[in-house]
Amino acid sequence: MTAYTATVTVSLKGGVLDPEAETTQQALERLGFELETLRSADRYEVDLDAASAEAAADRAESMAERLLANPTIHDYQVSVAEREPGDDETATDSEPAAGES
Repeated sequence: MTAYTATVTVSLKGGVLDPEAETTQQALERLGFELETLRSADRYEVDLDAASAEAAADRAESMAERLLANPTIHDYQVSVAEREPGDDETATDSEPAAGES
């Protein structure tokens, strides 16, 4: 078995109201930021062991379909990256984002 991190990003489908994004966009505009649109999304990172990247992706898709996303209002994307066993963070999260310490 190989260790993987599956990232599932869940967002609202086009045409579905996104009050969180609307409120955040208004606040950003009040702060002087110019933007056309803003959409919110939830991101889940799942560490798992699987026989292959395809098997890990299949398991993550099953999680999204059964619990993480509501297919009526959500779209989702799944990506999978191999990780070293025992790693607590993925390579993309090894450096703090701006504003984080």
